[in-house]
Amino acid sequence: MSKPVITVDAMVHAPINKVWEQWNSPEHIKQWCAASDDWHAPDATNDLKKGGRFTTRMEAKDKSFGFDFGGVYDNVDLNKRIEYTMDDGRKVHITFTETDGGVKISESFEAEEQNPLEMQQAGWQMILNNFKKYAEK
Repeated sequence: MSKPVITVDAMVHAPINKVWEQWNSPEHIKQWCAASDDWHAPDATNDLKKGGRFTTRMEAKDKSFGFDFGGVYDNVDLNKRIEYTMDDGRKVHITFTETDGGVKISESFEAEEQNPLEMQQAGWQMILNNFKKYAEK
């Protein structure tokens, strides 16, 4: 039985090389990978290649809750596409499309079963919006 797929996207008004670097570099990931101001990403690692592993520690700033978000890359196409499998087996596909105004990022991910689809979409969209804000600075 296939899982529902959720897609979030954003137009980032920045050059593709900057977008790609800030999306994938651990020092940048730690600056933007949170859904709200009371969360943060104190640690991140990223081996951006097919078969490479990534992990981002996401936690509440008050340390009341946290988790490691990680997985393994299935496909990496420089400045164009990233595909990975999360540690729980769900698949994610991200495209980076250059336009005259910047880069359109589109993330599609298989939903998990614990939380409502709307909540999952909102959370991923908030993180993507946080990236957009960071990359456009």
